[in-house]
Amino acid sequence: MHDARVLVVDDSAAMRALFSDILDQSKGVTVVGTARDAADARDLITQLRPNVLTLDVEMPGMSGIEFLAEIMEERPMPVVMLSSLTQSGAETSLKAFELGAVECFPKPLKATPEQFAKTVGKLGKIVLAAANSNVRDSRRKVVQKETVATFAWNGHVVALSASMGGIDALTELFSAYPANCPPTVVALQAEPALVESFIAKLDRDLECKVVAAKDGATLVQGTIHIAYDPERHVCFEAGDPHRLRLVERDPVEGARPSATLLFATLARAAVPAVGAVLSGTGSDGARGLKLMRDAGCQTLVQDPSTATVGEAPSAALTAGAADAGLPLETLTDTLLAKCNQG
Repeated sequence: MHDARVLVVDDSAAMRALFSDILDQSKGVTVVGTARDAADARDLITQLRPNVLTLDVEMPGMSGIEFLAEIMEERPMPVVMLSSLTQSGAETSLKAFELGAVECFPKPLKATPEQFAKTVGKLGKIVLAAANSNVRDSRRKVVQKETVATFAWNGHVVALSASMGGIDALTELFSAYPANCPPTVVALQAEPALVESFIAKLDRDLECKVVAAKDGATLVQGTIHIAYDPERHVCFEAGDPHRLRLVERDPVEGARPSATLLFATLARAAVPAVGAVLSGTGSDGARGLKLMRDAGCQTLVQDPSTATVGEAPSAALTAGAADAGLPLETLTDTLLAKCNQG
């Protein structure tokens, strides 16, 4: 992993100073400069050659979204967008992902100095991961694919994990899902306001139904359940029908909801299942996916070299959770094939 050389782009002098100070204190991160707008940033990108940008959504003149589109068209590089936690801010963040942003970081509008410092303290790790991300993959244009012509569910449940880069990966994977898709549950590490908008968009765009995971929800064909509550884990409960349980307990290996816990409950249930670890940071899901494999379940891992962020897939492969990583398109086809009677 190489160090991050970051250019901070924000129209507020106070925000530029604050983010620069925080990032300079982060291990492996160096702030090489700051810019007040797109015009200033263009010159500094050429002069300073940063390997990652933090970019404010709201700037005078050319907006952050417009500048992001320009960057990805003319000089692709990792970009972390800074946006508000409002509904409109979440929708703008989804647009940023479509354009190629590696991550969208929430900019708290109302918070105590302590809360603000705690929130932005996470930014250093995000910027470092972004500097080591696969930008070309994140710029992929995702279109609705032709779904399996004759999909006949064979009873397998699907469980997925994703964090940084996961919005992009899940968007592409689910674009191939048929209306009668296998029951699917996702443990997604992302900002709740962003995931809520993401769920609403998927539910509008896909043939199947997409909902927020709820305690006691039944797992039936045609529905994707996305768990993202940072206060509760999601677990699988075998039965007729199978159900989801949301439980309050400490983070597992630093994650909540924990993909490892979700995968482990599937492994213990001894039901036909397919699990997959997609783009993300850290190692959440690795140990749980290995438990699924040991229990006889089908397990898949996104190829780290093609994932937007390859840390989580790499950890899963190191743990022996799968034999090899698969490009996302191949992983999607394989997943659906393992759930199809045809």
